[in-house]
Amino acid sequence: MHGIPTEYYGPRKAELLVRYLKKFVAPDVSILNSDAEVSDFVENAGTFFPLFIGFGLDESVMSNLALKYKKKAWFAVAKDFSEDTMVLYDFDKVPALVALQPSYNEHNIFYGPFDEEFLEEFIKQNFLPLSVPINQDTLNLLKDDKRKIVLAIVEDETEEKSQKLVTTLKAAASANRELVFCYVGIKQFADFADTFEANKKSKLPKMVVWDGNENYLTVIGSESIDEEDQGSQISRFLEGYREGRTEQKKVAGPSIFGFVNSLIGIRSVYIIVFMVAMLMLLRTLGKDDEEPSRVGTSDQSEHARSTVSRAENDEYRSGEKED
Repeated sequence: MHGIPTEYYGPRKAELLVRYLKKFVAPDVSILNSDAEVSDFVENAGTFFPLFIGFGLDESVMSNLALKYKKKAWFAVAKDFSEDTMVLYDFDKVPALVALQPSYNEHNIFYGPFDEEFLEEFIKQNFLPLSVPINQDTLNLLKDDKRKIVLAIVEDETEEKSQKLVTTLKAAASANRELVFCYVGIKQFADFADTFEANKKSKLPKMVVWDGNENYLTVIGSESIDEEDQGSQISRFLEGYREGRTEQKKVAGPSIFGFVNSLIGIRSVYIIVFMVAMLMLLRTLGKDDEEPSRVGTSDQSEHARSTVSRAENDEYRSGEKED
């Protein structure tokens, strides 16, 4: 971007890719001067990135952090807005920083203090939704988050009972921001769930605390949770984790970094094999094209040699007649 090599971790679909690239050439902090501009900013930003809009905040308060985290989120400050906008984004005083997660229909409000240390902590916590579904995209986002991961493993993310658990996880995440709360369905991501010894024969939902690398903890007496009163069971799980009533285990597969890198590695191998096959095919086609020309050249040479031989014989015979 701007002649500087830039790593790309965004979406691959054409529409999303264009929107992602537009973000890099946009201002670090957009200035919004009306309700309409706020609405347009949110709409044009799309749903792939979180948004941070400072209502009644000065641009200088966010400029350093906006530059630092430009690849991960949209940033703006609204200088002029109505009460309708305050109602729409659910804040009742200014200054306020509103964090939006359009993909998950979530938003959080920060009323300060607006020192850079506290502001950065709020921004970092809101790069991810309260309850994160595990997939290849979110694994990339989790790589940069240093918090421990509370992981719930269910059979199928789309089932009603799983969605009920996700709602409970969101409530727990809101009260425990020092942890990241995630969930994964065996039906959706069986290979990943298997690294925690979870499969369809296991008692589900299963709960673990993962460090994002090779180790995870199970809480003794809270290895799994029932469908009834899940909020209380999750509270007991967190209590047992903090009190150290845990058993440490190692993942059966690679860490977050290793898992993502292995996926990239497999793709690289496929690409290399494809390129080698194409080169071999091109070489084979090239040889086939050269063969007729070689045959033609050989025929011409033979014809030339036979012509020269006949000429020499004629001269020899004429010489004999003269003698």
